[in-house]
Amino acid sequence: MTAEPPAGPGPLRHVEHVMGTVFSFDVRDVAAADRPRVRAALDGAVAGLHRVDELFSTYRRDSQISRLGRGELTLSRCDPEVREVLRMCEVAEHRSGGWFSARYGGRRLDPTGLVKGWAVERAARMLVSAGAGSVCVNGGGDVQVHGGPWRVGIADPLRRGELAAVVAAHGELAVATSGPAERGRHILDPRTGLPPARGPASVTVIATSLADADAWATAACAMDAERARPWLGRLSDAEAFVVTADGSTWHTSGFARYAAGLCV
Repeated sequence: MTAEPPAGPGPLRHVEHVMGTVFSFDVRDVAAADRPRVRAALDGAVAGLHRVDELFSTYRRDSQISRLGRGELTLSRCDPEVREVLRMCEVAEHRSGGWFSARYGGRRLDPTGLVKGWAVERAARMLVSAGAGSVCVNGGGDVQVHGGPWRVGIADPLRRGELAAVVAAHGELAVATSGPAERGRHILDPRTGLPPARGPASVTVIATSLADADAWATAACAMDAERARPWLGRLSDAEAFVVTADGSTWHTSGFARYAAGLCV
């Protein structure tokens, strides 16, 4: 997923490698008087991403989420951010009927299906609160925008370097994509701990909150295609665009109001 910024003078841009992926910031419409405060917020947002990695990385044995999963740390002794994210995971699990879970197959604790979206959303709001009028934060292809207008490209999972669709984004909007194209079949059926037998090639969800969009896209990828389509259609606060394993596409009824172009 790529984001194309609107025209305008004096943007603040930054790229950071953290959490095993690339985060990019594009900050626009900043008044001269607000610029020092927004720049400081950008520094704080970047530091916050590194703190999230320290807390939540499942690849770091000393992270709080790893220690919690091994029983070496109790939830009450974890940082508030860990408790917040795990509460959000519980809500997402309930709303998805169990298809989103921070424990796949009842095994290893892993909230990464939500935490990256939550971190990007939080970073974007820090910049808006500091006075930025237009913000796009892209974390490994999951995008949270404020202001705009912005155009967000949805990568074609079956044709590298090409787009499957383009979303016109304005105001507070989030676009999250999940699927096996970049990382292989890493999304698991929570009931079995195995990849779904007939999962989609990619699921893109549009919502106001990137934490929600990330969780719903992950849940839909954990389902087989027959379950994902009606479930996504019932979400009252999100729209979806899906590329199937055979390259065909479908989308929920409200997706059209965001579509700036369908490329497949």
